[in-house]
Amino acid sequence: MTDDLLALSQRVGAALAAEGAWVCAAESCTGGLILSALTDCAGSSAYVPGGIVTYSNDAKVKFLKVREATLIEHGAVSEATAAEMARGALALFDVDYALSVTGIAGPGGGAPDKPVGLTYIGLAGPGDLLRVERYVWSGDRVENKLASAAAALRLLLQAISA
Repeated sequence: MTDDLLALSQRVGAALAAEGAWVCAAESCTGGLILSALTDCAGSSAYVPGGIVTYSNDAKVKFLKVREATLIEHGAVSEATAAEMARGALALFDVDYALSVTGIAGPGGGAPDKPVGLTYIGLAGPGDLLRVERYVWSGDRVENKLASAAAALRLLLQAISA
């Protein structure tokens, strides 16, 4: 993990602890990197109860209640899927905030309408909070995963600070 990701995780952890809030994550292309970054910080058990890696479409449907119709119409790498993943994780873990990430880390798997590096990051939270951000990273697989994890943590930090 990069020093920047660790510093960001520490800032997020401090903000969550100060608010008394809990966060979980539903990860696909990051494979657990977001939760790994958060739990690299001492005291993270005060704000991270768990998370889930749902790499396959079947896992997204079974555990996060992503609708099959969403996957058929929009695909796994889409704004709609990221939104449903975040909402599903929020319900599954019964926490204050839920992050989600789905994307094409590379080097293969891209298409003209969904290039390598395309990533959607979702955040569900208090009230009707639901945000999804779209990115197209230009790094290699590991760089794209790190960029996605950092972007997710920044999105969460912005929501907590709002």
